[in-house]
Amino acid sequence: MPYPKPSKTPNSIPCFVYIDGEFIQKETIERREYQVRIAQSAAQANTLVVLPTGMGKTIIALLLIARALQKQTDKILFLAPTKPLVTQHALFLKEFLTIDSSEVAMFTGEISPAKRKATWEGSRIIVSTPQVIENDLLSKRLDLHEVSLIVFDEAHHAVGEYAYVFVSEMYQKQREQGLALGITASPGNDVTKILEVCKNLAITNIEIRTKYDPDVRPYVHDLKLSWKEVTLPQEFSYTLQILRKALVERLTFLKNLGMIESASPSLVNRTKLLETQQKVQGAIRSRAKPPKILFKAASVQSEAMKIHYAIELLQTQGVNALKNYFQRMGKEARSKEGSKASRTIMSDSNLLEAVAYVKSLNVEHPKIPELAHIVQQQLSQKKDAKIIVFTHFRDTSAHVVKVLSSIEGARPVRFIGQAAKGDDKGLTQKQQAEIITQFKKGTYNVLIATSVAEEGLDIPSTDLVVFYEPIPSEIRAIQRRGRTARKMPGKVIILITKGTSDEAYYWAAKRKEKRMRSELELIRSQLTKKTENGSFDEKNVSQEIENQKTLGDFQKKDTPVTIAVDHREYRSPVVKNLVMKGASIDPQQLDVGDYVLSSRIGIERKRVDDFLESLIRGKLFKQLARLRDTYARPLLVIEGEGLYTKRNISHNAIVGSFSSAIVDFGIPIITTKDAIETAGFLYIMASREQREDKKIVAVRGEKTTMSLRDRQQFIVEGLPNVSAVLAKRLLDRFGSIKDIVNASEKELCQVNGVGKHIASDILAVLHADYLTE
Repeated sequence: MPYPKPSKTPNSIPCFVYIDGEFIQKETIERREYQVRIAQSAAQANTLVVLPTGMGKTIIALLLIARALQKQTDKILFLAPTKPLVTQHALFLKEFLTIDSSEVAMFTGEISPAKRKATWEGSRIIVSTPQVIENDLLSKRLDLHEVSLIVFDEAHHAVGEYAYVFVSEMYQKQREQGLALGITASPGNDVTKILEVCKNLAITNIEIRTKYDPDVRPYVHDLKLSWKEVTLPQEFSYTLQILRKALVERLTFLKNLGMIESASPSLVNRTKLLETQQKVQGAIRSRAKPPKILFKAASVQSEAMKIHYAIELLQTQGVNALKNYFQRMGKEARSKEGSKASRTIMSDSNLLEAVAYVKSLNVEHPKIPELAHIVQQQLSQKKDAKIIVFTHFRDTSAHVVKVLSSIEGARPVRFIGQAAKGDDKGLTQKQQAEIITQFKKGTYNVLIATSVAEEGLDIPSTDLVVFYEPIPSEIRAIQRRGRTARKMPGKVIILITKGTSDEAYYWAAKRKEKRMRSELELIRSQLTKKTENGSFDEKNVSQEIENQKTLGDFQKKDTPVTIAVDHREYRSPVVKNLVMKGASIDPQQLDVGDYVLSSRIGIERKRVDDFLESLIRGKLFKQLARLRDTYARPLLVIEGEGLYTKRNISHNAIVGSFSSAIVDFGIPIITTKDAIETAGFLYIMASREQREDKKIVAVRGEKTTMSLRDRQQFIVEGLPNVSAVLAKRLLDRFGSIKDIVNASEKELCQVNGVGKHIASDILAVLHADYLTE
């Protein structure tokens, strides 16, 4: 796309002109020179764009998309981390591009895989959450060889095992010279993390602008930021005193063991408690003290964390939040799966007294009347004002809606995520989109939101943003503030409870944000020192992030490998790493095991936590017996670290379970460090098995020793939707496999548990011709 030449305009007052380009609706997008310049740069190389919120990162993406549309046969992929953002971006592209709106498709998990595949083939632009694309890549429903541009919105997520990383890796494999654009307002304060994002997205160019840059400053609207301090009521003092007493008892125990170095237990904060957890686990690994004492220390540390959390809830959220927390902890303590820490806490006399006293309290947290006053004052000054209130907790959001509903002129609505949490079912994607639409229209004028509304939602006319509590993350703080002052001046008010963690979190976020700005300036200064291939020199900024070598790196790449994977394992990092190594994944509903490498090898993979949980609950040996009875060569893989330190289980018990698995069940055990190592092991074993012996991967393992009765039942279980119980009923009813094969649909339906649908599926398999490859 031939970009228009930048027009010469005064720095102080930009001349309001429109972008005039192919595929962009005329006289709809204001031309801003910094956006045009960044887009020109991003068209030449994979680019990370760091731009303040409200400064039009999506417009830069639009310019690149319009350019990419010139290639008639190519597709464009626009990824965003949340479903509300996917909806927003899809509507934006349909509004401002000249192509037919049917060519812009929106993918979410609610759309069936078959429909997504058909839509992919008929669309030029696909807007999606990365998890959906990751899933479709794993199942080979689509590939990225036709994609010439991928936009990664909120690109700071591209670290660790987030889906952006896998999609980017597959894009680099499947499309030569494909272009990538990452956009974010808040990449973080750690330069190593920033460079990790660049590495994972194959970024070779960074474009950074701040609100102080001359070409951006004319478009920045005033943002007035202030905070309101409140004081805890005296009625909270007794409960806090009881909770602190219970906490100090546990901290003193840990201090006496040398696990806490603080001079006074009362000075221990959440960070120090997490450090204590690491110290206890290290002591268990090194056996620095008797195991019984150290396992008790681990449980006491967990109790201390829960009590510390209760104190924070009362100090920063109020009585309702604490009541709900105690209620959930009591429910957990009564359940079989409940932790020892929860059971100990809910039987502690001090804690029981605190619970009883809290139930008698009918006092609001002072933040509630302060928030009500702020909202009332804003609406009195501007009747059509729009306000967003951010809170970290769903319990608080529900209570705030109830309180603000009584304010004259306030029309509050709750905006939360889709996941169900206890009795709170969450919102569907459709409900979320409808709430945002109604908020923009003014049907609602106060949006009480959790973190789901922090990233990217474009609500241009928001006058005021209120933080019910500060948050220690500089990324989230920037995102929250960015919901206002986008197209007009805005205000941000942060509520802080004196003498609580609110104060610490507020200053922590400010410190991290200041560091982030300095790190970005450091990276930007490096951009003037380009290397010959046009990439910035990461070594001058941070040590190069090394690639971890695995067994798979030494494996020949020309060996075709197919691995059957249970559907419950499908989204695991092991599967992603197998795909990256070139394995073909066959998703199946396996009755036993997680991975099948050949007709004889079946593998059960357990992470360390899962293994220990199975051992505690008495399920392990039943699972091993099924694994042994199903596969001729069964294998157990235990993945992760901390096998002897994570739970209160003696070393001898774990070693004893290993001995039983190997000797009594004949199942070898392999331990791996992480998912990468597990995938490398599986890939090499599958390659050897399938290359040397030409063994075909079977969904069900072949047992060498079976009675005739067991073999008959084994065969019938292979029919669609036929369980072991149903297989026995079919054999009991018809007497032989031959008579089952010759039965009519009506006769099959006479068997208890076989309906018309199952009968039809059985006959379809039995009577269909075998299609050769």
